[in-house]
Amino acid sequence: MNPHALNTVAPRAMVVHLWRYRELIARLIKRDVLGRYKGSLLGLAWSFVTPIIMLVIYTFVFTVVFNARWGVGGEESKGVFALQLFAGLIVHGILAEVLTRSPSLILTNTNYVKKVVFPLEILPLVPLGSALFHAAVSSLVLILAQLVVLGSVPWTFWMLPLVLLPLMVLTMGISWLLASLGVFLRDIGQTMGLIATMLLFLSPIFYPISALPENFHGVIHANPLTFIIEQARIVLLEGQLPNISGLLKYLAVSLVVAWLGFAWFQKTRKGFADVL
Repeated sequence: MNPHALNTVAPRAMVVHLWRYRELIARLIKRDVLGRYKGSLLGLAWSFVTPIIMLVIYTFVFTVVFNARWGVGGEESKGVFALQLFAGLIVHGILAEVLTRSPSLILTNTNYVKKVVFPLEILPLVPLGSALFHAAVSSLVLILAQLVVLGSVPWTFWMLPLVLLPLMVLTMGISWLLASLGVFLRDIGQTMGLIATMLLFLSPIFYPISALPENFHGVIHANPLTFIIEQARIVLLEGQLPNISGLLKYLAVSLVVAWLGFAWFQKTRKGFADVL
């Protein structure tokens, strides 16, 4: 089937494309994940080892060097801080990977643009799928850490995918937009690395929002990661139900962003071959 036959920007087309090429998307994501560790000694085990090492390093720096706490006194605060930190890093990692990889997607797959009839619109979904895989692995590490530190896991843990869904949709739209812009503006790739780092420290990952002066709360809440990080901690660590109303509003905005990103990608894809 010609993947360009449904080259429309209608919202329905976005859904149709995702469903029609779901198997191809899954294969590309699998190849991307396995290719990242191809030839290494530990192989896929690096997806477990890496988050554990980073968790230990961040926890040591902020709890030992900077003596940071999460509003809990005593020795147990280090363990609580580690869990709060890791939950925030899981959410940030999803958006950060898409931000840093999306601008170069078309540039590194020029053969799909020039030589092969290929549904280019599915390429931006590959880094998102890879990021979700690593988020799932990190969530498993968090479960094990909770069992060690707290002795139990809240029953609301299973609601994490529901909390992450709005962010996934938003990230999908951003990925389409950046994949297109990266073809025409090569500096986008360098900029996204900086933005990902800024989001790391401007999100409530290493600190609770309550630790900031009140006049900064509006800026932090404007960060698209803030609400999702807070909701993820609620279901992962506190055992409470998420803010369903807030998630639905976030999802509504995310759907609009996703469609705008898809429409932009479809409108500009005809110029990829000329630029490349």
